[in-house]
Amino acid sequence: MIDIDVARRLHEAGLPWEPADGDLFAIDTELLRDDAFMLSSMVIERGVGRHGERIFKFNGTTEWALDSIEQQEAIWIPREEQLREALGPAFRSLERREDGHHTVRFCAGTEAAEHEVSAPAAEDAYAGALLVALTAV
Repeated sequence: MIDIDVARRLHEAGLPWEPADGDLFAIDTELLRDDAFMLSSMVIERGVGRHGERIFKFNGTTEWALDSIEQQEAIWIPREEQLREALGPAFRSLERREDGHHTVRFCAGTEAAEHEVSAPAAEDAYAGALLVALTAV
């Protein structure tokens, strides 16, 4: 799972999120930022608030201290396959090196130059590549 700070940077760089069951998110407050929540129709479901805003409703005793939050208060933590999918046609390859690190090769920028990002985990390499792709000019 990628770090909440990386997830926030992806959000700020413009990564769109259409919430779906199975998606992970965090609530960026001092008390909750280290907890990941999963959207599920049994525990945390999507809804619409009184003013038309999207909300996540916490059901039952699992998340007893929370009633609901607006989607804008949640930080999506995309999974490895979601990060790869978000790279789309820019993605070229993922390679696991002998030292255990993972390298993602991708094209980004107006000149579609090939780049690579390496990290200890594949999802971190994908997240780094996506950050570069989203902010490339």
